[in-house]
Amino acid sequence: MTAKTWTKAELLSRPVEHVDVTAFDARPVIDAYRSMAFSARTLAQAADVYDRMLADTGCAVVLTLAGSLVSAGLKKAIITLVRHNMVDAIVSTGANVVDQDFFEGLGYRHYIAPGSPEAPPVDDRTLRDLMIDRIYDTYIDEDELRACDDATRRIFDSLEPGAYSSRELIDAMGAHLAEHHGGNESFVLECHRRRVPIFCPAFSDCSAGFGIVLHQTERAAAGRPMVTFDSGRDFRELTDIKLAAGDTGLLMLGGGVPKNFAQDIVVAAELLDEARGGSARGGIAMHKYAVQITVADSRDGALSGSTLREACSWGKVDVVHEQMVYGEIASLFPILASDAYHRGSWRKRTARKFADLFAGVQSAR
Repeated sequence: MTAKTWTKAELLSRPVEHVDVTAFDARPVIDAYRSMAFSARTLAQAADVYDRMLADTGCAVVLTLAGSLVSAGLKKAIITLVRHNMVDAIVSTGANVVDQDFFEGLGYRHYIAPGSPEAPPVDDRTLRDLMIDRIYDTYIDEDELRACDDATRRIFDSLEPGAYSSRELIDAMGAHLAEHHGGNESFVLECHRRRVPIFCPAFSDCSAGFGIVLHQTERAAAGRPMVTFDSGRDFRELTDIKLAAGDTGLLMLGGGVPKNFAQDIVVAAELLDEARGGSARGGIAMHKYAVQITVADSRDGALSGSTLREACSWGKVDVVHEQMVYGEIASLFPILASDAYHRGSWRKRTARKFADLFAGVQSAR
């Protein structure tokens, strides 16, 4: 039998659909999970911690994102959290922000790959020839990703030369979407509109990195000043949010750099407080609540699987209301998010609009 010859159009014909956590009520599932074991019970306990976080109206919530979450179909769930004041700041990998969410905000899509990663009908060399990129069981059109790279370059070209935090540049991306693609769904766009800051500590590790390379190379060749990324400002700005908020909680999807960055702001806030004449260590509250969903564990010493209790020894996370959940995010997060949405504790929260803490930074440079 002759093997089927796939066309690019056939391989990119089934778009990933994003789960709507408002369309189903997961509270009965969480209630049942409390009397079970393993990840079912820890997910129920995590849902209770997140609900306490939201019910505590004096607590600011920081969401961290690592892994391929938007491409997996979680974009709408993240937008729901932003839209209903269930998150006050986001720390993310560049892929989720730019290559996936901003990419879809431009009108592009991710696609369901036929077969399975273990038995794909098309090998990866053929995909390369067709300009199709693969994330496990998801496809992306490389030509569209190149267009995304160029869009970030054009945004950088439009800005005054200088050093910018990732928050400033991602907000500029949100403004671009609002002006040119306002009808599309995107958490970058939603955060821009609702003044929820997004930080990306490793901003070069995504389409924005390709965009900045193109921008800086062209500017250098022309002998003109350029835009640069200021990771120090990222850290300072997120630390300023911690100082302004007081009590904080973490909802962490995956681990890696976003996890550590969000945890480290407690220590940075302590250092700033001491430098300004504040009390010694302990004057800044550790993160009061923390939930992490991850498939990593602590056996290899990697950060993604390090426990929240370990973070307490560093003065980052309190151990009164914390919960690790070991499981796959695309399966578990929609249940947790739906439970939180339908419990409704978010209804008493007000929008903090932390991005407005930095209004005027760009104009004053």
